[in-house]
Amino acid sequence: MRILVAGASGLVGSALLRVARSDGDEVVRLVRRETLPATRMPDAEKLPDDAIVWDPANGRPPDLGSVEPFDAVVNLAGAGIGDHRWSDAYKQTLVDSRVASTDLLARTIAAFDAKPEVFLSGSAVGYYGDTGETEVDENSPAGTDFLAHLASSWERAAAPAADAGIRTVSLRTGIVMSTKGGALGKVLPLFRAGLGGRLGSGRQYISWIARPDHVAAARFLLSAQHISGAVNLTAPNPVTNSAYTKAIAAAVRRPAWAFVPPMALRLALGEFADSVLGGQRVLPNRLLDAGFEFGYPTIEGALRSLVEANA
Repeated sequence: MRILVAGASGLVGSALLRVARSDGDEVVRLVRRETLPATRMPDAEKLPDDAIVWDPANGRPPDLGSVEPFDAVVNLAGAGIGDHRWSDAYKQTLVDSRVASTDLLARTIAAFDAKPEVFLSGSAVGYYGDTGETEVDENSPAGTDFLAHLASSWERAAAPAADAGIRTVSLRTGIVMSTKGGALGKVLPLFRAGLGGRLGSGRQYISWIARPDHVAAARFLLSAQHISGAVNLTAPNPVTNSAYTKAIAAAVRRPAWAFVPPMALRLALGEFADSVLGGQRVLPNRLLDAGFEFGYPTIEGALRSLVEANA
């Protein structure tokens, strides 16, 4: 399979690229770069053979006119939700890095004469808003907060591809577990130092997925010709923040007595704290119904395996 990937340098994209290539697929990366005349591009900035440049911030699509057609396109691009405090400017960055780039990519591949068979496009479980203890699946409605509106807009931006007859799947992703980065990678040093602890009440649900399962699910969906629309990429057993905290502590064999009160989170994170203190109890029913088997279905087993393998 010949695959075009946007966001290949991210936590999930880098793993997907590695696994796809080890399986014999040909992967071409979309690389973000501001438009520069060729005469001003230093030698160090010359692109490798497996990369194609685009500049979505300035509306410049990838130049794919003379490139061999792709069987699949995977869009995992987007600025990190928790990488910065949510100023108005950073919230706009979150929107632009997802919605504008997805729309540009979707319209680009929709115009191909030889269209890809499938377009996997990122989304997030933030789509559902704060669901409390209520279980939700792909048939549940969207929430009303910022992340819900962001995810809804992100999914709508992929519509040009679907309208062109390309099988389009929105990957509603939970918190991706990996020691290499993301939420787990950031807190592991604290837990290893015995400084880990629950956030707020600890009763809020976390919908998570081990990085190897996310990659395996994406690979599964590339070939699942009967599946289109929204698919939850979450483990089948969401857990509370307290259970998540205990599982990390057990994996690193350290106590976790700390407690971060809501006020401290709001001072540190601003508006984003409301998303941390809220949560979603999301079930991956479409994957399960399609016969996908999770390698890491429980948080205890997943964290123990990831920490032991440093994966």
